[in-house]
Amino acid sequence: MAYVLGFFAADGSMIRNNRGAHFIEFHIGDLDILRKIRSILNSNHKISKLTKKSNRYNSILESYRLQIGSKEIFCDLTELGFSAKKTYRLVVPEMPANCFSGFVRGYFDGDGSVWTGLIHKERQTKHLSIITVFTSGCGPFLDNLRSGLARNGIIGKVRCDKGFYRLSYSILGSIKLAEFMYKDCQNGLFLKRKKTIFDKYIHHRNKNAVVAQLG
Repeated sequence: MAYVLGFFAADGSMIRNNRGAHFIEFHIGDLDILRKIRSILNSNHKISKLTKKSNRYNSILESYRLQIGSKEIFCDLTELGFSAKKTYRLVVPEMPANCFSGFVRGYFDGDGSVWTGLIHKERQTKHLSIITVFTSGCGPFLDNLRSGLARNGIIGKVRCDKGFYRLSYSILGSIKLAEFMYKDCQNGLFLKRKKTIFDKYIHHRNKNAVVAQLG
């Protein structure tokens, strides 16, 4: 459930209509993850497929939406500090220490990114680097996230970029973050494409370390 809560913090919304009905909604691009979230929430609500034309890439973008009518879940989220207008008022809810990694992984899958590429291209010896970033419109939320990760030995920095905030981790921080996020995810609750980037980088780094020792 901690993963679902983290994903909701990134890509979820709370809706209360004029008739007093309460809804929560997930709107994401990965159908498999949304199905798993629906299962965890014991929901049989329909998942809707949405399409949107991208002028930038001249292609059709697909996404999926799950809307659940539940005053109970709505009120539970409110008690945890979430609100209908949460973009700039996000909170890291109180939770047992062993749940924090799942929350972080959920938020990362919703509003995080990881990049690998060569640096020092002008030099004879190039290096493959990795950078991990969490984004949010709420600076205090990312600062609290940073503090929680720092207590686990994972050090990052929060910066403001054009009204949005970015929590960034360089090579060592990204490796420790990956180990922390994926240490207990046998349930398959993670975006495979993001985990694969970490796995390939760590494999490459370990392989080079072995080669250096043998050399």
